Amino acid sequence: MTIAILLLVAGTAAPIAAQQKGAIEKTLSSKQQSMIVIAAVTAKGDLPELKTKLNSGLEAGLTVNEIKEAIVHLYAYCGFPRSIRGLQTLISVLEERKTKGIRDTWGPEATPVKDERSKYERGKAILGTLTGAPQDGPKTGYAAFAPEIEVFLKAHLFADIFERDILSYTDRELVTVAVLSSIGGVEPMLNSHLSICLNLGLTPDQLQQFVGIIKSNIGATAAKSAQSVLNQVLTNKK
Repeated sequence: MTIAILLLVAGTAAPIAAQQKGAIEKTLSSKQQSMIVIAAVTAKGDLPELKTKLNSGLEAGLTVNEIKEAIVHLYAYCGFPRSIRGLQTLISVLEERKTKGIRDTWGPEATPVKDERSKYERGKAILGTLTGAPQDGPKTGYAAFAPEIEVFLKAHLFADIFERDILSYTDRELVTVAVLSSIGGVEPMLNSHLSICLNLGLTPDQLQQFVGIIKSNIGATAAKSAQSVLNQVLTNKK
């Protein structure tokens, strides 16, 4: 193998490894737990509670840009209104903390994307990495019925959003399953994304911990539904 090929392989593998970093711990980190709570409460629209959880997240070590990115990410699953109200609440919290003399860490901005492939091709490749399955088969279901939404899904959600490196793929999936568990009624999508969580290296114990976080912060009904879906996912993985 030539040096050029070795460099190419290393350059391709590095972003994937970086995106999946942190998914090998036995329990969810305090930052991941805070991100789950912030996403779930934002999706639920409980803004007074969100103020409390945002303060807790900042104290747990989340940067402003990590929280901002998580709240922006969730609009793809619960809509612009919830996302924008979450961002407005974050602005208010930061202003209050500043008046108290607290200087929060903003953290890095997203790295510019230099991939020259189309957004659709980039998104298709990212989805393949997330699911561990090729994305070249014939379109079925909603993708065949409304092919435009399949294009939007890959070109926007999995390219424009998922390829931003402020959050890892694992963190983005935790945000996603938190939102889906919070809003309810989207069990097939929750099933898919919990499966992605496992594919990215999160363990069954970590996902059981996730359900406990949903129970403590969103309620028993949402947790019961999430637990039922998780049980199906774990059974199918055996």
